[in-house]
Amino acid sequence: MKRLLKVLAGLWQRVLITIARFPLTIVSLICAVSLIFYMIAHDQAGQSPDMMVEKLAYTFLLGAFIGVTAQFLCERFPAVDKRRLLVYLVSLLLTGGYFLILYPAAGISFDVTIRTFVAVFAMFCAFIWLPSWREKFDFNISALIHLKAAFVAVLYSAVLSMGCAAIIAGIDVLLFNINQDAYGYVMTLIWVFFAPVYYLSLLPRFNSEAESDREETIEASLYPKFLEVLVSYIAVPLIAVYTLVFAAYFIKILVTLNWPSGQLGGMVLAYAAAGLIIYILASPIENRFTVVYRRFFPIFLIPIVIMQLISVGIRLNAYGITESRYYVAGFGVFSIVCAVLLITKPVKRNGMIAVLAAILAIISVIPPVDAFTVSRSSQISRLENMLTAEGMLTEGKIKANADAPEELKVEVTNILEYLNSRDYIKYVTWLPQNFNPYEKMKSTFGFEPTYPWVTGEENQDYFFLSSDMQKPYIISGYDIAYDSYSDRWAANKTEHDFIVDGKPYKLIFDRVSRMDLQIKITDAAGQELVGTGLYEFVKSLPLHASPGKQGNIAVEKMSLEAENNGYKLRVMLQNVNGYLGSGQEQGIDYDFIVMFGVPE
Repeated sequence: MKRLLKVLAGLWQRVLITIARFPLTIVSLICAVSLIFYMIAHDQAGQSPDMMVEKLAYTFLLGAFIGVTAQFLCERFPAVDKRRLLVYLVSLLLTGGYFLILYPAAGISFDVTIRTFVAVFAMFCAFIWLPSWREKFDFNISALIHLKAAFVAVLYSAVLSMGCAAIIAGIDVLLFNINQDAYGYVMTLIWVFFAPVYYLSLLPRFNSEAESDREETIEASLYPKFLEVLVSYIAVPLIAVYTLVFAAYFIKILVTLNWPSGQLGGMVLAYAAAGLIIYILASPIENRFTVVYRRFFPIFLIPIVIMQLISVGIRLNAYGITESRYYVAGFGVFSIVCAVLLITKPVKRNGMIAVLAAILAIISVIPPVDAFTVSRSSQISRLENMLTAEGMLTEGKIKANADAPEELKVEVTNILEYLNSRDYIKYVTWLPQNFNPYEKMKSTFGFEPTYPWVTGEENQDYFFLSSDMQKPYIISGYDIAYDSYSDRWAANKTEHDFIVDGKPYKLIFDRVSRMDLQIKITDAAGQELVGTGLYEFVKSLPLHASPGKQGNIAVEKMSLEAENNGYKLRVMLQNVNGYLGSGQEQGIDYDFIVMFGVPE
């Protein structure tokens, strides 16, 4: 018992030292945890959290990484450490500036998430590299220390999570009921606060001249035997075999002259990332395997990445730039530059990899060369060129053409859906105001959204159905109507408040899976009044009657109704498309109108 108390006391002492060492980070993490607690509480109450709260949570999470970078900057440069308050002030201004960037955003969109992730990644690269600036500390050892600290922190947090979850479940089953949100609160506390704090507590003061700090750094720099074996005799041979696979594929391409046009991107990206990480981890190890690996891996990496860039170039030429292709291409260029540096520079200069990664990451989110601006401009230009060539776009005015080629219809649909999903439609100046490709496609372009259909049994699982909305439909007996759309990647739950006859109600869309969407109406107390799911009804429709055909179906056949205690719910499906097979494409997109009526 005394030994356990001693261990806990040592852990608590380490945490207190970390709090004093990284004050900005600790404050940011506490604020982030508090905001996440707030969002969990509001979700339990059936309320959607304020968007401003989510933006603040993102801001504080980034602020935590900025705080770590600021601390390592002070520790690396004594002159900067004397102006620590100024460094903290600049860090706060950077964090506040990021919030000002998020403030006008309509929500936490795709580009906001990616920008935050890239900014965090850049800060991570910066504080890993800072102790080694001008070879003050070996970058490879710095990376090793961070890896060990992260592994231990994740392991402790995982064990703590399982233990706390078991305790909560035991109390809930054996003693008394516990609100299910307890799991969310505990996991947030462990993974958002404890894990990063404990990770930071394991990082020594890399550049300190104090004897105690130097001893701690030396101890933290020791290379674990199991990791040495893992890197030297497992990871390095695996990378070598994978290199041979790419070499064989490269020879196949030279023989067949058939260049890949898409399947290489992710594979080469994973290979290059894993190879560079293993290279850094192998740099402090001196044995035959690691020496040979460090000598030849950069040489083999260059032709493999060039092959990948050619593949990406084919895709860019055919389909334009998107964010994923931007980053795949950017990482390819980064990999080649890193390979050249590794060939020409000694291993102690490996820190240039982190510096280059941070620089390219920041460039990728700064307009006008950022991934989002470039992708948006590329796809809009591609759309305009296609329509202009077909005579459908002249002097900035769109001309509907119901007889446009099928290939053009498919490409226009794909581009517009991409622009709509990224909220880029507003940048297409020649489109009608508030244009929605699922509602105004036919009136604007002369044809409904069109999707690729090919023959073959494996494609029978693709379907597209559309209602004949050109004819009047009956609305009597209902008090409100709501037009909505839900794709397979939609958020789990969205809620909308409304009032009928002075009484408050809530319309809830719950995306329970990629296939099914649950729609229900609740009263002010959260009691469900009436509801229905869409998937079972869609399965009853003639999905495979005419593969590849998109004829309109009568509204009555595309509508389902539910009633409970006089409350009526009607869902009129306007467009339904999806894939019923397996894999990443599986799912159904719903475009519909909801009608609700209260008892008379």
